[in-house]
Amino acid sequence: MRRPVLIALVGAVVVLLVTTVVYFQRYRQAAADYAQTRTEADAARTSYGNAINAIAEIQDSLSAIAVGDSSLRMRPGLATEVASGQHEEALEQIAVLKASVERTKEKIHTLEVNLKKSGIKVAGLEKMMTNLKQSLADKEQTIADLSTQVTTLQTQVDGLNTAVAASRDTIATQTANLEEKRQELDTIYYVIGDKSSLKEQGIVEAKGGLLGIGKTMKPTGAYPSAHFTALDIDQSTVVRIPAKKAQVLTAQPTSSYLLRLVGEAMELQITDPQAFRSVKHLVIVTS
Repeated sequence: MRRPVLIALVGAVVVLLVTTVVYFQRYRQAAADYAQTRTEADAARTSYGNAINAIAEIQDSLSAIAVGDSSLRMRPGLATEVASGQHEEALEQIAVLKASVERTKEKIHTLEVNLKKSGIKVAGLEKMMTNLKQSLADKEQTIADLSTQVTTLQTQVDGLNTAVAASRDTIATQTANLEEKRQELDTIYYVIGDKSSLKEQGIVEAKGGLLGIGKTMKPTGAYPSAHFTALDIDQSTVVRIPAKKAQVLTAQPTSSYLLRLVGEAMELQITDPQAFRSVKHLVIVTS
């Protein structure tokens, strides 16, 4: 009787030991699985927190690309800025905005790679990423539109500058032509001399009278330019005559001028320039 009982007891002990070993191994595996799960959970929480921080940083970067609030915003005044020589400055600011967009693109790409590596798939994060990409695309389009506008405005300004320069040249030419015509209209040519010198020059001749008596001096109508002096009567209306007596031989209206003695010399004062200039040559004979 004792031997079978002993065998039974030994068998029970062996079964108990085996059972204990099996449960112990299961406990160790469960503990290891729990530790791994906890580690993975901690890693997931860390990755999630990093992702949230990265998203916040990207959102700050996008907010910093304030195209609508910058001095480069799309507004009618931009045309004035470009026209006033700020074209290069405008392009430099656009380049700065483009560089900011490129940096933000890199951040979004890095975040996507990290999320794929961590295996985190959260609907909220995916929606945030979609919103970030859309916001970035909007910024890029706005900057592209702004760059096109600046280029278009510069082209228009260049065209206007060319037109203005051409207009200035035309106005300058017209002004010069008008001045030339004015001078032509307002300029007379005069000669002063005694009878002998004027005769020698062929400007006057004696006419009329009887048997050489009573002849009067008359202009010949030949007016050699070498003997005449130009006078712009729009600038000056006085002809000074170096003699105490003088006579006008040409046909200027007598009502258009005055002859008077000033000190030791005569002076012809033009009182009606328009009437006076109707005769372009003035011949004054002194005695």
